[in-house]
Amino acid sequence: MDSRATARIGILVVSDRASRGEYEDRGGPAIQEYLSEVLTSPWQPVAEIISDEQSAIESALIKMCDDENCCLVITTGGTGPAKRDVTPEATEAVADKLMPGFGELMRYESLKAVPTAILSRQTAAVRTNGLIVNLPGQPRAIRECLNAVFPAIPYCIDLIGGPFLETDEARLISFRPKKK
Repeated sequence: MDSRATARIGILVVSDRASRGEYEDRGGPAIQEYLSEVLTSPWQPVAEIISDEQSAIESALIKMCDDENCCLVITTGGTGPAKRDVTPEATEAVADKLMPGFGELMRYESLKAVPTAILSRQTAAVRTNGLIVNLPGQPRAIRECLNAVFPAIPYCIDLIGGPFLETDEARLISFRPKKK
């Protein structure tokens, strides 16, 4: 893929109340703010707010990865143990490959801040040429989780054929193997 290509990044907010306009979503803007801080390469957000319905989440993930050509889709919400929390199930249903290390690291980092982080079911998966990462809904938790896993995201996107993502090394150093 062309290293100068503008990366399309999906930001999918999963929330019944926000999708109905009952409260202002803070998760989506927190993701967009984070990406604006760490990415120096060109990128364009593809944002959507949907309800906690598995079929709607699956459809949105497929659309973002397959039709919108998002190299990265970051979801927020729907990762807890409540009956309506089905984002991980939707992600797994549309996945070509599961990436369990992302969820393991996010929970590990979140447990340093709150003991209830063990209840979160964040996960990640690859679909076509896109990496899907499920985050919790709280802006503070979003930042903690992204700080933990984002160093590996640009290289993962390289491996699945996506555009070259560059980060502001003063803010976050992404890992790529040294060339011999």
